[in-house]
Parts: sequence; C-alpha cells; structure tokens
Amino acid sequence: MRAAFYSRFGPAADVIELGEVATPQPGPGEVRVKVLYSGVNPSDAKARSGTRPGVTKPPYDRVIPHSDGSGIIDAVGGGVDAARVGQPVWIWNGAWQRADGTAAEYICLPSAQAVTLPEGIDPQIGAVLGIPGLTAAQTVFGGGDVTGQTLLVSGGAGAVGHNAVQLAKWGGARVIATCNKGSMDRVRGAGADAVFDYSDPELAAKITDESGGIDRAIEVEFGPNAPLLGEVMKPLGTIAAYGSGKDMTPTLPFGAFLFKALKLDITLIYLLPQGPRDQIIARLHAALTEGALRPTIDTIYPLEDCAKAHEAVMTPGRAGAVLLEI
Repeated sequence: MRAAFYSRFGPAADVIELGEVATPQPGPGEVRVKVLYSGVNPSDAKARSGTRPGVTKPPYDRVIPHSDGSGIIDAVGGGVDAARVGQPVWIWNGAWQRADGTAAEYICLPSAQAVTLPEGIDPQIGAVLGIPGLTAAQTVFGGGDVTGQTLLVSGGAGAVGHNAVQLAKWGGARVIATCNKGSMDRVRGAGADAVFDYSDPELAAKITDESGGIDRAIEVEFGPNAPLLGEVMKPLGTIAAYGSGKDMTPTLPFGAFLFKALKLDITLIYLLPQGPRDQIIARLHAALTEGALRPTIDTIYPLEDCAKAHEAVMTPGRAGAVLLEI
C-alpha cells in the first residue's frame, strides 16, 4: 500500500517520504480500515518536527503519522463481528503510541477506535472528529450540562475553538469568544453571542462587562491567558484548558484563582477513558445529526503532498482543518 512516513525528525519537506509499505492485516479485536481521508493536526507536525523536550528521535524506526481519519472497514480480526465489514467509520488515536497512523491507504487498529459514522455525514467531516471534535466536546461538556451557563472560548476561530463555540451554543450556553480581528464574523457565524479581539488591551474589562463573569472557559493558551482568566471567571468557575503552547511553564496568579476557588480541568484527549469518551462521542454525533455542528475544512491535499499539509496546519490564519485525501 502507499503511505507517507518519516524515520527522523526535521522539516516536513526534508523528512516525509512517500512509498510502498506492507498492507497490514487485522489482529484479534482489530479492524482494517481503507482510509479515505487523513486528518492532519498541529500535534502531528510537532511530533514530526522533534521539538518536544527530551525527545531526540522518533519512537519507531518508521512512523506513518496522523491520529485522525475516516474510511470504510474492509476486514476484521478474530472476535470482531463480521457485520462491521463495509461500515463507514471515523478514527481516533490512530497514531497515538503506535507506529502506523492514517496517512496510508489502510490502517489496522482496535475495533473501538473505528467509530461508525452517523448516516449522512460526509467522510471529510469524519476525518476531523478525532482530535478537534473530541477535544471541543470534552472541554465544553466534560463538567456536565452547560445550559444557562456563560462560556468563554479562547481562539474561537481555531479548529477546536470553532467547534467549541458551536457545541456550547447547541448545549444551551451563552458564548463569549476571542479571536483575531479578521475572524470575528466567522466566529459570530458559528453562534458566539459576543466576540472580542484577543489582542485588545481592555479585553478583561470587556469580557466582564459583557458576561458578568464566566462559568467555564475553554482555553487554548492557558499560560499567557492565566491572568485574564483570574479576572473574568466567576467564583467556583472551571478553566477547561487543552493547550499552552506559548508558555508551557506558566506562572499562575494563584491569589486570584484561590479567592475564586477556580478549578483547572486539563484535557489531553488521547487519554480520555472509554466510558467518558463514549459519552462525548454520543454528544458529537447528536450535534452533527441535528445540524448544530458543522466542522470547517480549510484545505485538502493529496497523499503525496503530506509535507505541504504539515506546513499548512502550522500556518496561522487558516479557516478550518487540513486533510489528506488518500
């Protein structure tokens, strides 16, 4: 089968190769998926670049990247119902702690990681439900029902943030979002009740005046935004953080957090246990089938342009997810 892969860290154009590798066969409890689309995420590009602290080489001799994807089950291993053959599915954790992800014509993985795609949902959308979809759903609903709450979505134009705005609005919340000036109309179109420029020096005051205080914050840059959160959160509020790329060792305004008794709920969607994951998947599917969630796709590249896809997913200003068409 054809696959994109790398065997060393470095710039995408230098290390990603396209070639023929052995077609995998499903083992016990596994399914094989003929991949239609592979979802490309910033985490994939960061893993390939080798910039993570303490990591000097790829974890496997050859890495086929990407955790997200969609396709059709074409074979099953022992213990898996043969009726799954032919099912359209979307994939989560395809490349998490595994050598072979979705940037290939086929992938074998545990049956639970190939989720039946709801009827009528485009496989392109299926390919972005893994990391962006599940992260958005978990950060919004991980604490339970949000009906009547006021949620703040930081980075509402990003792949996770844009989904989170839609899901929070569907869930009955009042939604305040931040983004860059050029994306404000798009974020309003996703359902945000108020949108602010995240570079505004009066951002904290404007959020507080508009909201009266935030019950739950969906936070993509926890470190830089910790002082702002200390100001705008309501007492007993929750900060649902899923990123802090600009400051991975933040200094916290502990006094502000302490005297509001704020809770910090950190999400790394790869680690979500199966029970809570099933609940979040059900939420995602309900929002999709009701037409309340419309994930956006910025660019689709052919498999042979995997390196360009890695560059694109790290380029600021894109309006949606990046895919490979296999």
